[in-house]
Amino acid sequence: MKNKFLSEKNIINKYLKKLNFNKSESYNFSNDGAFFKIPKNNKLIVTNDTIIENVDFFKSDPPKSIANKIVTCNLSDISSMGAVPYSYTLSLCLPKKLTNEWLNLFTKSLFSFQKKFNFFLIGGDLSKSDKIIISSNFFGLAKEKKILTRSGAMTNDDIWVTGNLGESSIGLKIKKNKIKLLNNEKKFFIKKYLFPQHFSYGNKIANYASSAIDISDGFYGDLSKLILESNKGASIESKNLPFSLKTKKLIKNKKINVNYLLSAGDDYELIFTSNPKHSLKIKRIFKNINIKISKVGRIIEKKGVYIDNNKVNFINKSFDHFS
Repeated sequence: MKNKFLSEKNIINKYLKKLNFNKSESYNFSNDGAFFKIPKNNKLIVTNDTIIENVDFFKSDPPKSIANKIVTCNLSDISSMGAVPYSYTLSLCLPKKLTNEWLNLFTKSLFSFQKKFNFFLIGGDLSKSDKIIISSNFFGLAKEKKILTRSGAMTNDDIWVTGNLGESSIGLKIKKNKIKLLNNEKKFFIKKYLFPQHFSYGNKIANYASSAIDISDGFYGDLSKLILESNKGASIESKNLPFSLKTKKLIKNKKINVNYLLSAGDDYELIFTSNPKHSLKIKRIFKNINIKISKVGRIIEKKGVYIDNNKVNFINKSFDHFS
């Protein structure tokens, strides 16, 4: 079927209006702005991410995966501050030759995320570009006295990590043809690259965590940001670092380097710290939500990150858009 000419009006009316869920805050996209409804004793948490074709995703990546990426990286930030998602803006810079089919699949994926995590599109912008560029502001709500930051870690706090590390980065290596694996292994890791899942329960640990940061730029790099803001150091036990059985097999067979896994981005898990007295409560929370949790070390006075008492050199140890 021949693709109809894309216009701003067509894109808004056919694909984007359904994403505002008829919320009054959006004015159904008929005004120059929108407004927020902020419940009493809540604060509005704001974050932004931009993803660019051939920088943050491949041109060949399916639209569902690209939607997954812009939502996941933002919701991960919201969760890391102990907030729940509320709404978002969406700025799309799109090639003129983009198809209606692409837009349909892209917005269907956004719709599914919105239903699952209970947030809506409040506004945005459209423009033409030679490549796909997507920028989004996400807004979350957090209890006023329960906002998590990077700066609250205290000496002797436990350091926790949710989920597993490094799986998306292995999928990226496969996409770049830098690692050869069996077909079933390829499918597993490529899916982790295309459709990473963020840790969405930051609000559940807000009563017990002293600091938190999402893992979007790699375990090493994001842990270093947390301890820098807290003016502390971190002592990590390598045996406690969480890797899946499939990843451990690759490490054992020397197919992948552990330092690479700890430096690469797009895990969208959470590093958080807490007083050891909360350990049982935290384990109970994660048992109830059925999510893997690992205590990987503790906060120390001595500056820097130490793995098995060896200081980590942070040159090229985290993802950098300009590297």
